[in-house]
Amino acid sequence: MKKKISIEGMSCQHCVHHVKEALGELEGVKAVRVSLDAKSAEIESDGEVEDAKIRAAIDEAGYEVTGIQ
Repeated sequence: MKKKISIEGMSCQHCVHHVKEALGELEGVKAVRVSLDAKSAEIESDGEVEDAKIRAAIDEAGYEVTGIQ
C-alpha cells in the first residue's frame, strides 16, 4: 500500500532525514521517500498503516502533517 503525506515545517535535508527515519520506524513500512520541495513524503507498506500513527511519528519528529492520501 502507498500513502502520500503532506508535511509542513521541513526546511533542510536534516529535516528530511528526521522525517524519513520517523516514518521508517513504523511497523509494516518498507520504503520511504521524502521530498523537501514538495513538502511531502510517500510510504510503501506491507499492510495498512494507521493515519494516527503516521501523524504521531511526524509530530514527535517536530513537524506537522497537513494531509494524508
